[in-house]
Amino acid sequence: MILGAFEFLNFSFADFLDILLTALLIYYAFKYIRGTSAMNILIGLIFLFVLKVLVSAMGMKMMTEMLSIVLDVGMLAIIVIFQPEIRRFLIHFGQRYLKAEQGRRIWERFAKRSHDPSSLSPEQSAVVKEIAEACNSMSATKTGALIVLAGRSSLESVIDTGDRIDAVVNRRLLMNLFFKNSPLHDGAVIIDRERIVAARCTLPVSEAALPPQFGMRHKAAAGITEETDAKVVVVSEETGGITFFNDGSWTHINNLNELKLLLGQALG
Repeated sequence: MILGAFEFLNFSFADFLDILLTALLIYYAFKYIRGTSAMNILIGLIFLFVLKVLVSAMGMKMMTEMLSIVLDVGMLAIIVIFQPEIRRFLIHFGQRYLKAEQGRRIWERFAKRSHDPSSLSPEQSAVVKEIAEACNSMSATKTGALIVLAGRSSLESVIDTGDRIDAVVNRRLLMNLFFKNSPLHDGAVIIDRERIVAARCTLPVSEAALPPQFGMRHKAAAGITEETDAKVVVVSEETGGITFFNDGSWTHINNLNELKLLLGQALG
């Protein structure tokens, strides 16, 4: 009688594949929202779903119907609650995993082809030098800065929040843009195709748990790199420290050469 309740454990290969894919989906969902407020909600939903499966297997019809109603009605609430996470996931998935360029890179790694990401054109090398020198100078004077290096993702919606500029990347211009008395210092500077295209831009703020020493500039840098393939350099106004953001993660810069290397990889 008791063993009969667990007849669902006799599963086929299709059932095994179903469980494996579900486990992978849950794993990546946990990995993606780790550190956010959505984590506890997801744990509660998984608990309710597992409980529904168990009571259904044991033939408890009332509990099964009750949990089914709760889960069905809760789907709309789930979409509303997880709207920021769902949006970021879809953007992340669409921009990073469905592109032919990304597939080409994966194939190159699989085939062990050599590729030097730091090989730059003279124009790109000049941009790397100008940005690095500007950040180094602003770090010495503790001038806050937020510099976004555009990738393949479109940043038009971000650029539209600021003032458009079409200028050559120059260390003195960057330092003037972020000078505390400048009308354009509050916000991000966008650099695309080796040109400064906009200043005073507003970036989406990350909801992930960041170190307590990080301020709003760092949260904005994490936010834009979570949603796009852009890279961001942040100079802290409080400490003068330089941080490089990529894909929601960060690297503390210890010297000028390290910053130039990361900038070269970003532009290359």
